[in-house]
Amino acid sequence: CQWGIFLRNHDELTLEMVTDEERDYMYAEYAKDPRMKRNVGIRRRLAPLIDNDRRVAELLHALLFSLPGSPIMYYGDEISMGDNIYLGDRDSVRTPMQWSPDRNAGFSQADFAALYLPPLMDPVYGYQALNVEAELRDQSSLLHWVKRMLEVRKQHPVFGTGSFEVLSAENPSVLAFARTLERADGERDIVMCVNNLSRFAQPVELHLAQYEGWVPHELLGRVPFPPIGELPYFVTLAPYGFYWFELVDGR
Repeated sequence: CQWGIFLRNHDELTLEMVTDEERDYMYAEYAKDPRMKRNVGIRRRLAPLIDNDRRVAELLHALLFSLPGSPIMYYGDEISMGDNIYLGDRDSVRTPMQWSPDRNAGFSQADFAALYLPPLMDPVYGYQALNVEAELRDQSSLLHWVKRMLEVRKQHPVFGTGSFEVLSAENPSVLAFARTLERADGERDIVMCVNNLSRFAQPVELHLAQYEGWVPHELLGRVPFPPIGELPYFVTLAPYGFYWFELVDGR
């Protein structure tokens, strides 16, 4: 068994276990309006927390899908649904799924007044513009991107059951790790994930001597990179960029 991991859920982002200083920082960054708070937590959806930044959303989902554990997505995150901080309790993040621009966001044919919660109707996250139907029509949408990432993940069982090892990276803004699965035939499946947690482009030297002779193949585009040698392996990442590399034994 393994832990279920998530970016956000239906509850508040609890801050009970952090220091007062850390809690104050989180409030200042993510809950500037008092209505965004609940108890000692934050009641907001993922997209508003990251200012609806597509690059950050992709990086966070890449981490969710590649770290150990069973990834759990909260409904609406695949289309960057927003929240309604004017609703009470935790209902701000429990509004109807936005399926289409039709009546009640396509969620129900009931009278609007009969809905338990109203669909979002604000200019940025409102269902008239932001909905599954519109995302499906746009091949470059976040929804299509998430579907593609999940397809790649399913093609590589190493993400589900492989071991986890943090790799040495000469840049504190970069998180690099390897997922390894020992197969029954004695071979190994290895995927190396390199993530830029900074809003700036970052170069990084990775110490990969244990993989000398292996060739990284970028998983999303199937592009081969130079073979790994004795010297540190140099990679440059775009702001909030990431790579998933499948290591192919070229020895």
